Amino acid sequence: MTADQIQTEDSPSGLRRTMESRHLVMIALGGVIGSGLFVSSGYTISQAGPLGAVIAYGIGAIVAYLVMSCLGELAVVYPVAGGFHVYATRNLGPAWGFATAWLYWMCWAVALGSEFTASGILMQRWFPSVPVWVWCLVFAAVLFTVNAISSRVFGETEFWLSLIKVVAVLALIIVGGAAIIGINPLTDSGALGLSNFNTSEGFFPTGLGGVFTTILAVFYAFSGTELIGVAAGEAKNPEKVIPRAIHTAVIRLTVFFIGAIFVISAIISYETAGTDESPFVTVFDVVGLPAAADITNSVIITALLSAGNSGLFSCARMLHCLAAEGRASKILAHTARRGTVDFSAVRDGIPAF
Repeated sequence: MTADQIQTEDSPSGLRRTMESRHLVMIALGGVIGSGLFVSSGYTISQAGPLGAVIAYGIGAIVAYLVMSCLGELAVVYPVAGGFHVYATRNLGPAWGFATAWLYWMCWAVALGSEFTASGILMQRWFPSVPVWVWCLVFAAVLFTVNAISSRVFGETEFWLSLIKVVAVLALIIVGGAAIIGINPLTDSGALGLSNFNTSEGFFPTGLGGVFTTILAVFYAFSGTELIGVAAGEAKNPEKVIPRAIHTAVIRLTVFFIGAIFVISAIISYETAGTDESPFVTVFDVVGLPAAADITNSVIITALLSAGNSGLFSCARMLHCLAAEGRASKILAHTARRGTVDFSAVRDGIPAF
């Protein structure tokens, strides 16, 4: 593929190239910063210990960087919308590409239901009389509409949803870090310090094995960065935008994740950390932030909807790419006048399977 072909306004699939670097970065951040950090980080700390959790997330960041660097090189040469499985097809064979595409689609299709259900359950904190399925329907309709308008509207929506999560993580790092060194105008407590890292059982209270047993949870927390590859076919000037977006996203994720885990580990004892309550709620409660539970609940709902938004985008693009290759119903290869996936075709074509 030549540079001129790469820089064409529209991708070969008919989807328009309207996304900029900031959209791709926030799509990656939106796909990654979710329940893995807001909830599962408590489990990681309890299983690996404070220092072990920081090391586990460091290993996850290194692996994410290596994977994304490889994906970035491939995405620049073959910027196919929704189709990083094409790389498996080209290098390993059609069967590998087919399996990769459909397994990835099923992963996100199942995840969508869980994201909507979890959001509905959290909404019952404020609206206990409204059934969960009503919220699922409302959220699904909103995200469906956002994705159906245009890829740029999707990118802008994901940008702002992700920004809310990023601000929440930065607030945790700044407020929690200040409390660790003794700067906390909300309470009269002194410096919390780093005593949690040197437990009575040493730096690794659960042993080094605890670090490795949590690696899978950490890898889950970093999943979602591959969405840059999914959106590559709709990026402006992909040979410039994609490498910049990947490096920026991985660096920011490393700072956010390791910084957040470090602060949480320093403030919350590993014996009390878990999944019963979000570590973010606990930290904000400790530093004396008013209405910490309600604020964090709102952020987590935003995180879930952001992940659902990215998941719907990914599902539609993957189906579209499969249809263009003749591996799914041809009706799914239709594009709307705005250069987006024709969601009415996707809806009508799903029963054909």
